[in-house]
Amino acid sequence: MSIPTSRRGFLASCATLKAVRRPKILLRSSWQSVNIGDIGHTPGALSLLGKYFPEAEITLWPGRLGHGSRDLLTRGYPELKIVEGALDKDGKPATPELARAWAEADLYLSGSGSGFPASNHAAAFAKATGKPVGVFGVSADPVSGFGPGRQPEGGTLDELRAKALALPPTHLPPALRFIIGRAAFFFCRDTISLEYLKAQQVRTPVLEFGPDAQLGMHLRDDVKAFAYLRACGLEDKRFICVVPRLRYTPYYRIDGRARVPDDDVKDAINARTTAQDHAKLRDLIAAYVRGAGCKVLAVPEMTYQIELARQQLVDPLPPEIRKNVVWRDTFWLPDEAASVYSKAQAVISLECHSPLIAYRSGTPAFYLRQPTDTCKGQMYRDFGAAAWLFEIDQTSGAELWSRLQPIVKDPSHGAAVVGAIMSRVESLQKRMVGAVRAACVTLPG
Repeated sequence: MSIPTSRRGFLASCATLKAVRRPKILLRSSWQSVNIGDIGHTPGALSLLGKYFPEAEITLWPGRLGHGSRDLLTRGYPELKIVEGALDKDGKPATPELARAWAEADLYLSGSGSGFPASNHAAAFAKATGKPVGVFGVSADPVSGFGPGRQPEGGTLDELRAKALALPPTHLPPALRFIIGRAAFFFCRDTISLEYLKAQQVRTPVLEFGPDAQLGMHLRDDVKAFAYLRACGLEDKRFICVVPRLRYTPYYRIDGRARVPDDDVKDAINARTTAQDHAKLRDLIAAYVRGAGCKVLAVPEMTYQIELARQQLVDPLPPEIRKNVVWRDTFWLPDEAASVYSKAQAVISLECHSPLIAYRSGTPAFYLRQPTDTCKGQMYRDFGAAAWLFEIDQTSGAELWSRLQPIVKDPSHGAAVVGAIMSRVESLQKRMVGAVRAACVTLPG
């Protein structure tokens, strides 16, 4: 660019230089890779930012990128930068690469997850840099789980809401109150979390409902998925997918974590409830095979659920039903899952995120919520899928089949419901990215 000869020309050139500087976002996400939901949070956020804020430059600061998730992201987002590293004892970046990312970022954006993951990292960033922090669709359940005042058995969504709103306004821990109040925006992925934080009187300029980022993921792997379906003899819209789940994930068995006393309680809850939860799914499978004359694909959302699906969904079935059920014996990534779900009549899941992947793929899905699965399931009511949300202890295989039959008989009905859900979701997603844009202050280059 030539040097302008007038003061007006010089100022215009400075404005141009400032305008072309790309806002830089440090996305903290990818919390784990043993769950396609946690994997999918990141491409969901990246896709939404790319769609509604394409001029932004994104650097991912991940938790774990195993099970092929790193390749998924680098293939799907060639311009994505990835920086890794921990914090030292003083809460500062322990690697030069991470320190540089902190220095260059205009905004720290925390991706979707349970309980504001890595909130201490967001607080450290805010204190060290003075730059804004934003939160992109998380839950803040103050009732479920383990710890003082918490309920290991969980509860229905209505019970969790009542208990959360009965807590004193000083309940929120000071460290969380600091960073939530410091955030430029805080989107809760369910309104129970939102109502709780409002009752706690947090001072956040933008405190709103914003659904899980998984709903933004556009990645597909049609080649791999469709080849798999052909090999299994599964025809387009002639099968359903069914996803199992234990009430508590046995992480000490999955990734070698040290066993702690809470695991005894979790194992006892699982031992008491696993058979009854999955019996309802098996009843649905049998009714569907007999009533629709179609097949079933038993699939995992988490790595441990591969074997769980065989043990709880496939092996106990009577032979005449079992011969129509395909067991997926390998883990997969959310792009392949999205492509498989796109060809299913419906997805029936004890896990929270497979239905979200299905909706984004245009497929109806039921979420069978277990009482230990936090308040995040409220999001289904919040974005218009209440009719497809079931409390597992309050439903049966017969009821599930009665709700699935209209979708099987009239696919246009299910498609219309999914279309309405996604229309609502997309309007909320635009609002979420709009808040990201507003928080990104472009600094002089």
